[in-house]
Amino acid sequence: MRLIPIPANQYEKYRLDLMFDCYKWDPQFLDNNTIAPYVLVITRREHEELVKLTESLDVETRAAEEYLNQHPELIKPLALPGSVRKEIVNMQNYQPDQHIRLMRYDFHPTVDGKWAVSEVNSDVPGGFAESSLMPEAALQLLGRGDYWYHSFGDILTEAFRKKVPVGGRVMLVHCTSFSDDRQVMQYLGDRLNREGYRVIYGAADHVNFQEHQAYSILDGNEGPLDAIFRFTPLEWLTEIKPKRWQGYFDTVTTSCNHPVAMYAQTKRFPLLWDALEQRGISMATWRELLPETLEVHAVRGREGFIYKPACGRVGEKISIEEACRGEEYRQILKDVKRHPKKYLAQKRFCSKPLLSQQGEEYHVCLGSYTVDGRQAGYYARISRSPRIDSHAADIPVLIEGGDYD
Repeated sequence: MRLIPIPANQYEKYRLDLMFDCYKWDPQFLDNNTIAPYVLVITRREHEELVKLTESLDVETRAAEEYLNQHPELIKPLALPGSVRKEIVNMQNYQPDQHIRLMRYDFHPTVDGKWAVSEVNSDVPGGFAESSLMPEAALQLLGRGDYWYHSFGDILTEAFRKKVPVGGRVMLVHCTSFSDDRQVMQYLGDRLNREGYRVIYGAADHVNFQEHQAYSILDGNEGPLDAIFRFTPLEWLTEIKPKRWQGYFDTVTTSCNHPVAMYAQTKRFPLLWDALEQRGISMATWRELLPETLEVHAVRGREGFIYKPACGRVGEKISIEEACRGEEYRQILKDVKRHPKKYLAQKRFCSKPLLSQQGEEYHVCLGSYTVDGRQAGYYARISRSPRIDSHAADIPVLIEGGDYD
């Protein structure tokens, strides 16, 4: 794994091309440029190892969530919101083969030469255009002879073709006032339109449910839906509480992702592993890759642990002290003390930074997607800090070894 710089005299054009041709509408966070001037190149051997680990994690995750869905008496340690717990009993009609299951596992290289996984983005992972179009833009700069990549967009579209009839109506459910959400949905919508699907862009309350079937109630687009792609996080959905939101839990309309994703989305998921393994559900790959995870109260007096919010996203509120800004670290510890069930404690791993040609150190988060159990490409970010958060920069991922396989 190494960083290859984008030629300095081509970087500004590259950045503009990403903005106008690759749906990268948000190239800035506060004063930080979030488009890295590098390409992340991994070896074929690293790629093959990551594929094996990713797909093994996915087998375990899906087996766990399907078992938990049939045995909700086990889920108390997840500390899910009461509104969600009430709807779990309505998910008993969940049929995995009927829906599209999308996840992203976040890998980090460590100083001992291994991989650590920080989490699975089980509910609504993003980064679609960055994992599909950014690598293509990088190939145009570096040349096609030595590198290749798998396009996430191609693999996700293939999953739609298998489960949703071409010409079908697909609602892309998202927070319509957020441009960073819309850019993700616009990329996917344009991609599905090219395949012949009829795409509708809507918010969570633009869907009605009758006898478990989803219907669009958006003006000018009324009628039954053949698929729902939900990009509104489940915990947001339960807080917003649009009318009929409970229908997402028991719909038979093909969904990506079905709310069954909530079991693994919470970072408290590891607290169920002992119970799952006692019932024959192996979590061996997870135990190998995820640092020890405990209740907050279980680490009092122990060193080397950090706190993470159970429903955190984009690296928010993780208590890596040197990565925190201003009073953030103190405020996190204060919040952990007040709301311990909203957090977990996790053994900190030692991230191994990559060196640029200028000797600068960058920490890497390499997200590895799966779609219906198949590894489906990469979305990566790099940061000068060991916490990969909103200040990190997006970076395309290419694989050494010549042509596509």
